[in-house]
Amino acid sequence: MSFDALQPGNPIMSNEHTSSRELLGWLWRGYLRQYMGLLGIAVIFMLVEGATMGALGYMMQPMFDLVFVAGNTTALFWVSLAFLAIFSLRGISSVTQKVLLSKVSQTSAAGLRKDMLARLIRQDPSFHQSHAPGLLLQRVQSDVGAINAVWQAMITGAGRDLVALIAVLSVAVSIDWRWTAILLIGVPGLLLPISLLQKYVRRRASEARDLGATLATRLDEIFHGIVPIKLNSLEEYQLKRFSDHTDNFVKAEVKSAFGTSAISGMTDIMAGVGFMAVLLYGGSEIIAGEKSVGQFMSFFTSIGLSFEPMRRLANISGIWQAAAAALERIKALMDAPILLTSPENPKPAPKGLPGIHLKDVNLNYGEAEILRGLTLDAEAGKTTALVGASGAGKSTIFNLLTRMVDPQVGTVQINDTSVADLATKDLRGMFSVVTQEGLLFDETLRENIVLGRTDVSDEALAKALEDSHVADFLEKLPDGLETLVGPRGSALSGGQRQRVVIARALLRDTPVLLLDEATSALDAQSEKVVQQALDSLAGGRTTLVIAHRLSTVRNADKIIVMERGQVADQGTHQELIERGGIYADLYRLQFQDGKTLLDPKGIAAQLPTAQAQVQTAQSGWFRRLLTRIMS
Repeated sequence: MSFDALQPGNPIMSNEHTSSRELLGWLWRGYLRQYMGLLGIAVIFMLVEGATMGALGYMMQPMFDLVFVAGNTTALFWVSLAFLAIFSLRGISSVTQKVLLSKVSQTSAAGLRKDMLARLIRQDPSFHQSHAPGLLLQRVQSDVGAINAVWQAMITGAGRDLVALIAVLSVAVSIDWRWTAILLIGVPGLLLPISLLQKYVRRRASEARDLGATLATRLDEIFHGIVPIKLNSLEEYQLKRFSDHTDNFVKAEVKSAFGTSAISGMTDIMAGVGFMAVLLYGGSEIIAGEKSVGQFMSFFTSIGLSFEPMRRLANISGIWQAAAAALERIKALMDAPILLTSPENPKPAPKGLPGIHLKDVNLNYGEAEILRGLTLDAEAGKTTALVGASGAGKSTIFNLLTRMVDPQVGTVQINDTSVADLATKDLRGMFSVVTQEGLLFDETLRENIVLGRTDVSDEALAKALEDSHVADFLEKLPDGLETLVGPRGSALSGGQRQRVVIARALLRDTPVLLLDEATSALDAQSEKVVQQALDSLAGGRTTLVIAHRLSTVRNADKIIVMERGQVADQGTHQELIERGGIYADLYRLQFQDGKTLLDPKGIAAQLPTAQAQVQTAQSGWFRRLLTRIMS
């Protein structure tokens, strides 16, 4: 069935920024804290790796003063051994912490994706009407991937790079604190430009995330609509739209990359100015003999080793701003309330064949009034048909019964129990639904029928295949029940897909059957076979049928005629014909003269000869029908 769009609110596209502290706290509490043990071990090895940077800088002084200048051969052996130990320790620490971080990062990212899907899959249809699939795919895949890489960089920076920077600067200070102070003299001047760049990066990154979601949405719509695109020669049009979005996305990504790179670039310029000042000041002291060559080389090496961790640490602020844009959207997505939930103390599901009752139901979608004081009853074990023009509210009734939406006013009951008082799983377990779409998953035919159930016996499956007429074409498939049906069942015909859906419904064996235009898109031959399967499925069940083809509902126990969200008339087919009114006018319009008809969807069908007894149109019936429609 088709779900009408509800309110358009889009919480994950908000322009309001969440503070970095709040975002980090949410990420830590939900997905990182449980890995504290592994993170602690990884941080220890990061500290060791960072400390080796300081040790390398420190060993430069004895290497130059004791070995190269003094020529001490004993010192040569111990200095060489020290370098071997430092590099070995550095290599072991690097491998260990990277493996541990990879495990934590991948596991936590997988957990976040699972939680996001669990949250999204429980949202009501109104949420999915206002959030395009491509956008949600972008959030679950790309945004989580971006955050995963960033927090790993942040932990690495906070662990290895920060310790390395402290270690090498400590060596530099131990050699000459004045040289170190001169080197860092330009740091205060970077604070304001970096702060401005961070805000710039966050804006541009936020823009890029939104454009990335738009691209994903465009691709999703193009691939799902590839047939109408080809039939209407829209290839160039769709390509141009996608190209325009791609160009805008590239511009946003380049601007974001510029901001991030500018932060590290300013750090390099500051370091270059500071090092020039140290060289001018310290070089004169070496020439004067106040400092040794070994001291300067140790200082020079330590400062050289500090550039890379300093650049990575500076980059983190820019990278974080880019990740924050993705993270705040994910957080908003996870915080979006689930409007339709099971009651805390649900009532037991009704037993046996239930009756269905709607009383004084009002339902609005935004400002659009869909149902207006609707009251109707569908008797247990009988077939009730809903007919009327598109937009009369027929599919909305199915949505109310399965609690895809709740009414603003009125009650919806199964027997004497409100659907809002039943556990959602129990409620939906009472219904089997067959729609005109016949949606299948890109899995095997067997899986599309059993839907993950493990309690289906071979006998029950065989009977469902026979009664649904799936067995009629099963032998023609290359791998039988193990044949892959393709994306959305594209490897099967429309009639075959409908029969698979009916087989699925037969296996569910629920007390209530909902049929929404189940044969409207089929050719005459397929319709006949599917109708036979539907007749078998409807036996012994409470059945509600939505139909535009009135020929399919003439034998219903009761036909309810809907108009503008209300019940305009009801009764059996014969009663409605004899009484006149909307149904009789619609019936005569479809079956005029007892010959070929063209139904509202433009599908030609032949009427049985028995229909010739239908009264021919009177001179004023068409005028009355037009008057009703125009009113």
